[in-house]
Formats: sequence, structure tokens, C-alpha cells
Amino acid sequence: MLQQTRVAAVIPYYQRFLERFPTPAALAAAEEPELLAMWAGLGYYSRARNLQKAAALVAETFPSDYAALLELPGVGTYTAAAVASIAFDQPHAAVDGNVRRVVARLTNDGLVDAGRVADELLDSKQPGRWNQAVMELGATVCLPREPLCEACPVAKWCAARLAGTQNELPLKRKKPEAEYLEKTLLIIRSKGRLLLVPGVRVAGFWDLPEPFKGVRVGAKLGEFKHTITHRHYRFLVFEGVASRIPADGCWFEEEDLGKLPLSTTAKKALRVRV
Repeated sequence: MLQQTRVAAVIPYYQRFLERFPTPAALAAAEEPELLAMWAGLGYYSRARNLQKAAALVAETFPSDYAALLELPGVGTYTAAAVASIAFDQPHAAVDGNVRRVVARLTNDGLVDAGRVADELLDSKQPGRWNQAVMELGATVCLPREPLCEACPVAKWCAARLAGTQNELPLKRKKPEAEYLEKTLLIIRSKGRLLLVPGVRVAGFWDLPEPFKGVRVGAKLGEFKHTITHRHYRFLVFEGVASRIPADGCWFEEEDLGKLPLSTTAKKALRVRV
């Protein structure tokens, strides 16, 4: 959950997730709609699917070495190194964004191979403590903006601080050019039911339909903005009356919506006011 998501956002999800899936076996046995509903709001839903695949593999025996951890779905070099070092005291440097920033500033090199340097600096006798210490250093002291150099325990060895370039490192990655899109969503009700279609922006979720053949667009209910990475959406929300529904559309009892993997955009649309 912490991959690409802030700690503060993760905590309530983590607590609810463990209550519902207290063991790997429980997670492995879950139906995908329920899994996605529990994950809804965290984004990057391939993480949830990979987590479930991995749960099925570790339900009986959890791998205890770096190479075996790398074989699990969704586990990359950072996660494998973090688990191997912290849980099993294996000498592998865990390199996340915080560690990359610390290494780039220590060496005063924006193009440095952070993994190689981190492996060289790693305390092989206490690799888990070392990894956690460097990640915490980056998270609390060696900050992206205005690093707290006066409070840094390794400041006297920091080449960037000596050169006065700490605020220039690490080098900024070029962001994708922003896209601005406008979409229309329809709220179509009938006999206490709501019409939904499979999501086109996030696979595995249900969403409100966009205008289709066989629907009459009614009053505007409101609008809202929503951003997914570099795509900035403006959603217009209207009532609709359908004489026929799309082939992939389904009616759902409104009282059951809380049990569905409902897209964030659908949730926002259902809350709009004129």
C-alpha cells in the first residue's frame, strides 16, 4: 500500500484491510470485486491484484531470501531488499526515493547509481536498521525542499552541502505534459436501481455511463474536477432516462452500492449538487 501512496492516506486502509483479511489465506480467497472495493481510493489497482496473487503463494510458506522474494508478483528490488534486510537480516540495501535523495547529496552527483553506493555503505551486520535509518533520514531531515542540514548527523560527509548544491539534487525528472479533458456522466435511476457500466479509466470497477444511444439527457446536476496522474478531468453530471441500456450495462440496487468496487468518479458524481 505504501508504494506510491503517502503513509497518512494508507493507515485507515491498512487497518480495514487487516480486519477483513487477517491472513494471507483469507486475502487469497477473496473475490476480486470485494478486494477492489477495499482498495478503492488508493489507486494503482494492479498493486491489489498482485498482492492477492502473492498472498496465494505465501499462504503456506513465506520466502525468507531476497531472490525468492523477487519472484512474488508485484515485488521489486526495493520491497525485496526491505523485507529481506528487516525481517531476515540479509545484506541488501533498500533504495526508495528517500535513499536516492540522500545518496545523490552525499556524493553531490545527480546521476549517481544510488543502488551501488547504498550497497557499498550498507552495514552488513545490521542491514535492516541501516535501511530504516537512511530512509528515515531522507523522510525527516534530508527533505526534498529545504533540507535540515544543521540537524543532519552525516552533514560533515555530505559533498552537496560542502558545495552548496543540496537544493539542486536530486535532479528533477521531466513530468508528462498535462492533459485537460471534459467528460459527461449520467445518473440513470429506475425503481430504486442505478445503471452502471464497467469502468473505462480503471479496470475492474463500475462507473456511471457516458451518453449512449437510447438515452435522453436531462437536467444538469453539477460538475466536479478529478485528476489521474497528468490527466485533469472536468466531469459534467446529468440526469438521464434510458429507453434501452448498453450491452455491458447493469442495474444495481442503490442500497448495495457500498459493496461494489465503485469508481472514485462515480462516487463524486453521486455527491454533486447543482
